[in-house]
Amino acid sequence: MINTIKISELYALQASTGSLAEFSTVLGVPYILVELDALGRSFEHDTLSQPACPVIALVEGAQQVPPIVDVVVRTDAELQLITEAIKESPVAAATLVQLLRHNERASIRDGLFAESLAYSCLQHGARFLAWLEQRKAPAARNEQPAARNEQPAAKNKQSEQDLALLQRDKNQLSITLNRAHKRNAYSAGLRDALHEALTLVQLDKSIMQVVVNGAGVCFSAGGDLNEFGHADDAALAHVSRMTRSNALLLHNLRHRVEFSLHGACIGAGIEMPAFSNRVVAHKDSFFQLPEVAMGLIPGAGGTVSIVGRIGRLKTAYMAISNGAVDAETALEWGLIDAIL
Repeated sequence: MINTIKISELYALQASTGSLAEFSTVLGVPYILVELDALGRSFEHDTLSQPACPVIALVEGAQQVPPIVDVVVRTDAELQLITEAIKESPVAAATLVQLLRHNERASIRDGLFAESLAYSCLQHGARFLAWLEQRKAPAARNEQPAARNEQPAAKNKQSEQDLALLQRDKNQLSITLNRAHKRNAYSAGLRDALHEALTLVQLDKSIMQVVVNGAGVCFSAGGDLNEFGHADDAALAHVSRMTRSNALLLHNLRHRVEFSLHGACIGAGIEMPAFSNRVVAHKDSFFQLPEVAMGLIPGAGGTVSIVGRIGRLKTAYMAISNGAVDAETALEWGLIDAIL
């Protein structure tokens, strides 16, 4: 059952303990669509009693959006896009909006901790496992049996030292993501190489300015899909993520680190730059958060960094819609600071 309800009625239910329990994807309610009627009085937002599913509002003009709303749409086409996406990944969408509600008020460290836990849980969810199987099927069909005595093809090996190129000029440092043959996909190796580079910056106070860029056709195409689904132990994955957190390092170094982006900036390719106080992008850049469509949520700090830049409502729309945001829109939103 899909619920459409007036915002005043939703707030009235919120004031009644337990009345919102029926609004949950577990009970077959993937979202609530609210009509923004006159509230009549100022309702205090109770963060302890909220629906366990996304609350969507179709907004016209400059209507004020009450804080209980999670996603704002402006047209019927946007509404259809969001609702269809939620129905495809209802658990991930519900987890996302609940996490964004939390992170809007949480400290950076607490927000990253909550994101990591949620991400680890969803890695073992039914939707993500189904997505993995769908992705494996075409690859399996395309595999050719190896001839007898045939040696496996040599893989493009790259040392950890080469994954992040460092170049220093006096008190300035350039860090270049160097997996151009993989569109700078954010692998475990690249994560560790970047962590080492950022740790160097943290320790060396003589480095006054750092610019992070990417080699090849784009800054980063996001997480390395070849490594998706390899985390057999969700708890260990969470602990590992928090032990070597590039997101936390970038937040701590935000006054010294600038990002220069171009081309595709997907997933981690915009989640990490958003921590910096200065993000510039080429006019051909585009930005995308595709994780919810896979049954996941942004997991490289995006539910903290992007919320800090564009707010909870736009972050939810961007993540659930899986749409590409161009450079001009990103500048207008505040996702980036300048277009090259």
